[in-house]
Amino acid sequence: MSIPADARGYENFGGRVGRTAGESGSWWPDPVRPPVGAPNIVLVLADDMGYSDIGPFGSEIATPTLDRLAATGFTLTNYHTTPVCSPARAAVMTGLNPHRAGFASVANSDPGFPGLTLVLADDVLTLPEALRSAGYATFAVGKWHLTRDALMNDAGERDSWPLQRGFDRYYGTLEGCNSFFAPNRLICDNSPVEVGRYPDGYCLTDDLTDHAIGMIRGLRANDAGRPFFLYFAHHAMHGPLGAPDRLIDKYRGRYDGGWDLLREQRFARQLAAGLFPPGTRLPSRNTEPGFDVPDWVDQPADRQRLMARYMEVYAAMVDSIDASLARVLSAIADYGELDNTIVVFTSDNGGTAEGGPEGTRSYFSQFVHIAGLPPDWERDMPADPALIGGPRSMVHYPRGWGMASNTPFRLYKGTTFAGGVRVPFLLSWPAGLPRNGDDDGQRHAYQYVTDLYPTLLGLAGVTPPRHRRGQPTKTIDGSGFIPVLADPSAPGTHPEQYVEFGGQRGFYRDGWKLLTRHHPGTPYDDSEWELYDIGSDP
Repeated sequence: MSIPADARGYENFGGRVGRTAGESGSWWPDPVRPPVGAPNIVLVLADDMGYSDIGPFGSEIATPTLDRLAATGFTLTNYHTTPVCSPARAAVMTGLNPHRAGFASVANSDPGFPGLTLVLADDVLTLPEALRSAGYATFAVGKWHLTRDALMNDAGERDSWPLQRGFDRYYGTLEGCNSFFAPNRLICDNSPVEVGRYPDGYCLTDDLTDHAIGMIRGLRANDAGRPFFLYFAHHAMHGPLGAPDRLIDKYRGRYDGGWDLLREQRFARQLAAGLFPPGTRLPSRNTEPGFDVPDWVDQPADRQRLMARYMEVYAAMVDSIDASLARVLSAIADYGELDNTIVVFTSDNGGTAEGGPEGTRSYFSQFVHIAGLPPDWERDMPADPALIGGPRSMVHYPRGWGMASNTPFRLYKGTTFAGGVRVPFLLSWPAGLPRNGDDDGQRHAYQYVTDLYPTLLGLAGVTPPRHRRGQPTKTIDGSGFIPVLADPSAPGTHPEQYVEFGGQRGFYRDGWKLLTRHHPGTPYDDSEWELYDIGSDP
């Protein structure tokens, strides 16, 4: 049920409808109540996770919670997102293509161009605003990254902070990346959390999980029936990488065989699982200048040992987000509500090459672009390999592991090739979308990140308000894919889509993809284009 926000004599106050000043009667109305039995929604967004990094998509990493979701729900094998994080988050939150949402790039600078305002406009309605207008409680934890750096301080306007964009509660960091052991600036609702010193053993992922569970329990202590929307946006697996020792130890020695072997093993499992048609071939390792990956067997033994340690940390982080989701779902199960909870798991973009060819123990130095640096300036920082993944290092893995994360696809985060934009996607709702006995749950139709917004609103039975702050809301670009979930033979609902980031461009139409890699500083009309039939050559 929804109440029209443009009803005469009424204005929308934080998702509730109240009488305007001067009207007779009570100024504050009874709260909006959703239909009895409306589902809870849990949307989990991993960061920089490649297509093959979880069990249902071919991984060797322990992800039993995600395995169970795939076993009871639906696996979208051809789901696409944007090349980088803020545009993906804007598309998830609004159902708009990133340029129309104002987020053609990451929310850090302020270039001032149309499509790059890096602020959601007043006429853009967010997913939590739409759900809250229908009576949902709305919670967010984790990475926001939809607020410009200049607006994150205590004196800055908070219009772009989570509570002003539809969430009742928020706990996390507004920034794009952070430490997992001593986060730079945690925010609780609208205020910074004062932390003198983080305790020994602190882990950001565990902290976020504790607060997510606390929000659910707080709601249920006061209202036994109101559905909730939980947006859990992990910082994992964004660099700099870090994980608890107990999880890193679990994967010691697992990656000594290298990225070439890992990629072959994952691809074999993908073929066996039916993610790709029989006969699909694994492409050769990435060879493009600046993206190239060396043959693992050509690396000296000491370098192999060092590079394997980076991947052990990454695997531990994937393990940790699966354990986090298990805890959240267990808390929901305690209230007998798990079957009537829609759970979505996906990633904002593909695996990254940000660690360089050999990995780095100084992650942020990889982004230093200052003219006149001495030719002997060392970009990396030597450190004891035993510190990799712990609180005394800021590491990231070599791009060979990013290539393996994106198995079987080419290239990485930041590009429009599949390695940057094709990511895992799981959706489960046992009570509302039960699987038929002979249905394996795989859906191979092309769908895009903007489609998630109308799909979730459609499953929840919510019609979004047509106005926000007195302005008509922008029409969305996404197409709901409920028919695809209901019928494995149904065609995709999104037949055409562009993608662009930093001059990297791509265009999809009816199973064909046109792609180019733009070299900074070169004319756009000189780009080399590549055309693919992704049905026969994914």
